[in-house]
Amino acid sequence: MAVHTSQSVVKAAGDDVARGRSRGTGTPPPAPGRIRRGLSTHWYAWTMVAPVVLVISVIIGYPLLRGIYLSMTDANERNVARTIGVNELPATYEFVGADNYIDALTGSQFLGTLGWTLVWTVSCVSITFVLGMALANILNRRIAGRSAYRMALILPWAIPGFVSVFAWRFLYNEERGLLNTVLGGIGIDGIPWLNDPTWAKFAVIAVNVWLGVPFMMVALLGGLQSIPSEQYEAAEMDGATAWQRFRHITLPGLRPVSTTVILLSTIWTFNMFPVIFLLTRGGPGEATQILVTQAYKFSFEISPRDFAQSSTWGVLILVLLMLFAVVYRRVLRSQGDNW
Repeated sequence: MAVHTSQSVVKAAGDDVARGRSRGTGTPPPAPGRIRRGLSTHWYAWTMVAPVVLVISVIIGYPLLRGIYLSMTDANERNVARTIGVNELPATYEFVGADNYIDALTGSQFLGTLGWTLVWTVSCVSITFVLGMALANILNRRIAGRSAYRMALILPWAIPGFVSVFAWRFLYNEERGLLNTVLGGIGIDGIPWLNDPTWAKFAVIAVNVWLGVPFMMVALLGGLQSIPSEQYEAAEMDGATAWQRFRHITLPGLRPVSTTVILLSTIWTFNMFPVIFLLTRGGPGEATQILVTQAYKFSFEISPRDFAQSSTWGVLILVLLMLFAVVYRRVLRSQGDNW
């Protein structure tokens, strides 16, 4: 009887030890997967997001995969599947691998267009940021008519882009444009704004800056208003000059906002199709052609239309922007920003 009792005690003690291990004193039991735990906890959020993900996958995902596939073929207007009357002609294009990418990256056309695209992007973003910063600092102060000034400066952003571009095209008209009329009135010869390669580049940059300043100004103004005024008061009491306050308080305070708007503005400007296409159509010649308008030209303006080359340029544009975003993010992280 005593032996049976001692065996029961030992068994119970063994069970307690096993339960203690399962509670954390030993090896814990396997935890549920992170994905399963996330779905069970945030199922409502996932349900709301699912339709958006599905729509984006259809609208963006399929064209992207289709474009990548076409970029590795010799597809053009003459060998794709098409219907002529009652006859349906099958596709006869062939897979060529990376030949299109090699031709683009080793040819002068892509590199030349890329060079002007970079100049266009850096110039527009830099000028837009400087002007937006200056206007935001002015409007952040207590001045008479501040609301009216804000409304007037935001107006270019509120007007549809194509309307603004057509208005600027009228202003740039060499014979009847307002700009040349004003210059003629003060004795200066008219300028071929859209017919000279150099002046055309200045013209498209000016229009894009005019369209981009309101966004930059509003974003930076919001950042300025989030900086505590006590910091400026303390710095002024310590004898800091206006430049020192701007350098050591304003710029660090605007860092989270400015890094974001610079990234967005760079991507938008790099792909700014409407301004170039509607104002100069890439001309005169190819002087103002950027990568995205040249990709469009391959598909819709040359004969035969080269779908493979257009897709190749589109994929290269995507890769360049992704590389820029990755490098930009790493630079910000190395400088201490939480990205």
